[in-house]
Amino acid sequence: MGSSVRELAGATPATRDRYVDLLRVASLGAVVLGHWLMAAVTPDGVGNLLAVVPALQPLTWLLQVMPVFFFVGGFSHALSYRSLLRKHPEGTADSVYSAFLRARLQRLLRPTMVFVLVWGAAALLVQLLGGGGGLTGVTLRMVTQPLWFIGIYLAMVAFTPPLLKLHERYGWGAFAGLAGAAVAVDVLRFAAGVPYVEFLNFAFVWLAVHQLGFLRADGRIRRPALLAGAGLVTAGALVAFGPYPLSMVGMPGEKVSNMAPPTLALLAHGLWLVGAVELLRAPAARLLERPRVWRTVVAANGVAMTAFLWHLTAMFGVYGAMLALDVELPAPASAAWWAQVPLRIALAAALTAALVAAFRTFERPVPARPGAAGATGAGPLAALGATLCLLGVLGLSMVGFGGLLDGRTALLIAIPVSAPAAVAMTLGGWLLVERAGRGTGVRAGIQRP
Repeated sequence: MGSSVRELAGATPATRDRYVDLLRVASLGAVVLGHWLMAAVTPDGVGNLLAVVPALQPLTWLLQVMPVFFFVGGFSHALSYRSLLRKHPEGTADSVYSAFLRARLQRLLRPTMVFVLVWGAAALLVQLLGGGGGLTGVTLRMVTQPLWFIGIYLAMVAFTPPLLKLHERYGWGAFAGLAGAAVAVDVLRFAAGVPYVEFLNFAFVWLAVHQLGFLRADGRIRRPALLAGAGLVTAGALVAFGPYPLSMVGMPGEKVSNMAPPTLALLAHGLWLVGAVELLRAPAARLLERPRVWRTVVAANGVAMTAFLWHLTAMFGVYGAMLALDVELPAPASAAWWAQVPLRIALAAALTAALVAAFRTFERPVPARPGAAGATGAGPLAALGATLCLLGVLGLSMVGFGGLLDGRTALLIAIPVSAPAAVAMTLGGWLLVERAGRGTGVRAGIQRP
């Protein structure tokens, strides 16, 4: 792997925006570290450190960096889709769209489906043998929760072409439209008490952040300090005077969460983060000119999704081993608990590295093998497949693998969804996207690092 990383790093074109690659890795790394730090596991169950020590909740204004990942996604999607259009000017809108979806979903869903199938088989075996209680049961329920991020990202990929057209026509106006819709949703939710309307902000808030990536791709974020300041002041005012909680991540038992569903406060938080990382762009770019630093970023990008998928598995594995060996788990936030943090994180990192070594091959890009050109209906077929993937992944993030034999379900848009049904939707949707993409005659390039 070392030689391939060196070759990839050496072949990086001078025009590539290396800072975007760094942001992708850093944002996922911050999420992983945050999960490892926030988990407050005791023999009685799993809690949240931020609930135990509320004074730590302001740290989420620095560590809740998922908006940065979606911002980077918007940048990358704009460049990728435009590249396809330039390379295939003869292609229809349907063919280019389906090829774009196929290339993007393949990179996301190959490692994801391996993760899902491995855990599904393990969960079924455990429950057939009569297990599934204690920490094992908690793990089966929680290990799929980070998949919500992949579900939202799938929606961003699917909506890239129409929203990119709106961006090209209206620029900041397209972002303002999505932000305004998010404002309207929160007004209807908190002022008018309209039920269920808040779920629309899963789309409006995250797609607005994604739209900022389009603006970045066209060099239209010219005043990052103003963006960061406006976002920070707005988020502070909304938390201080509105119905929004301080924490920018979900808290157990809270009546309102800034994350699920996203709120206007989280959108303002996203503005602050985007402005802040743009302010760091120039010094980071100079640092990334160093060959060793850039090789590290390239290597990390090649396994980032695999590490993200398996990091909770590693964390629960460490805690499970400690309980099996009768290692004392101190009370969360106690002096002994903090003293144990470096060891737990080091062990979780080592186990994650081992899991990455085992599964990283599924994250490698697969060369496109398009079929005959001229397929009709490729665009709608790809869109249907992407929708099924989105619903399946989100459903699995909610229901988990606990209670497989009991028919456990979770409510997804008012429809009960079981884990087997969610897996079937994801696989079926992926097959539809593959079929649509192969029949277009359009070849989507492989973008790395």
